[in-house]
Amino acid sequence: MIAYVTIGAIDGDKSGDFYDAFFDPIGSERKLAGGGWIGYGKTGPGKTMMDCDTAICSPFDGKAARAGNGIMVAYAAPSPEAVKAAYDGGMKNGGTDEGAPGFRPPDAKSGFYAAYLRDPTGNKLCVFCVVQ
Repeated sequence: MIAYVTIGAIDGDKSGDFYDAFFDPIGSERKLAGGGWIGYGKTGPGKTMMDCDTAICSPFDGKAARAGNGIMVAYAAPSPEAVKAAYDGGMKNGGTDEGAPGFRPPDAKSGFYAAYLRDPTGNKLCVFCVVQ
């Protein structure tokens, strides 16, 4: 049902570095950048906004970007290794920890495997996969 997500950024360059490192392990790439916008979509052909499912930019109203309390965006990954790589990439590029990679609940051996972190602006993200 969701077509795309727009995430507010305080520092576009720093946020771009964060999201480049976060999205690469889960099969998404930077499709475009310019005019204050960075667009991300599934790795492959296409470099227009129509090929993007996530946009990073300053808020349209000109006010400072700030993280919403209680809002989180979750991205699917193909494997636990990709979850960890996305989390590690984000953490190395200005992210802050909200929950290291692992099963939820922690004593599970299969099911929901996820990591939680915040981007440089403070927006909360989840990267997850389901392990059979």
